[in-house]
Amino acid sequence: MGADLQREFLWRDGERTIVFRVEAFESAAQILAEHGWERFDLLASGRALADAPAGLAEQATTTNEVPAGPVDEVAAELVDRVAERSLVALGGGRVIDVAKAIAAVRGGRVAAIPTTLSGAPMTPFHRLPAGRQAERLVRPELVLAAPAAMASQPEPQMRASAINALAHGAESLYTPLANPVATMAALRGAALIAEALDQPPAERDRAALALGAILCAYAVGSTLFALHHVVCQSLVRILGIPHAETNATMLPRTMEAMRGRAPERIASLARALGTDSYAIGPRIEELGGGRRRLSELGADPSRLDEVVDAIMARGELQMTPDPPDRDEVRALVEAAW
Repeated sequence: MGADLQREFLWRDGERTIVFRVEAFESAAQILAEHGWERFDLLASGRALADAPAGLAEQATTTNEVPAGPVDEVAAELVDRVAERSLVALGGGRVIDVAKAIAAVRGGRVAAIPTTLSGAPMTPFHRLPAGRQAERLVRPELVLAAPAAMASQPEPQMRASAINALAHGAESLYTPLANPVATMAALRGAALIAEALDQPPAERDRAALALGAILCAYAVGSTLFALHHVVCQSLVRILGIPHAETNATMLPRTMEAMRGRAPERIASLARALGTDSYAIGPRIEELGGGRRRLSELGADPSRLDEVVDAIMARGELQMTPDPPDRDEVRALVEAAW
């Protein structure tokens, strides 16, 4: 791994602070207090609660386990249970998005302690609790990024989460809001993710993997999204299939679809991944642990038209250079089954 990887840092970005530190997970309660989070409600997944940092649950006013289900429905179930304006989200992207959704409605703030490579700690993207409105969306004000925790999933799930992270950087390269800072972050993040995934699991540089995910999520938070995320979000929402695995299934295919639309940008992404444009699909599949199909995730093929309708209805699809028509979208999704 390159010597320029900074192993620990404190990054102040407007109202947001990112603490990237090896012991950020174990020292979470102390770091939260140091940054003014003395009173908060804790939201966490069951997996994260089982391994929660010492003192974190004891410091919380209430602790709420976030159940499985769509973000808007789960957030609606929990929004009136939290007591504090400040929320600490411990877990993967769904848990953090639920906390962001609740904070948006209640005028609160979120600190994120991620246990996956999700982009949720770095972005203001989330749904709102069902039946509720908010004046603004929320991005976490404090992110405690601990490499070991972020890359703590079993290998197959971790690779899917890493490809989901890579998708954030990839999509940021070609929207109308693409900019030099986001592009530099995305390409550096993509290279770090690829280099780390190429390593044997026992020797993997988890700091590189975690930093790559942070940089890619930072990039997409600046540029918004287009074809890839519109397709994946629609698939997950309509079919109820896993988020990270859906992204890992579709990214090789969406990047191939983008090759002719943004050739220079896809070529730069391919170089960051150690390949060329014409091999970008197989290279992403290699990094993700092999070729994936929607049918393996339990996707119901009888709902294909419903998925395509949802994709075509999304305004963000127009952020894609030369936006695809319905026939191309249908062919893209159908080929992934």
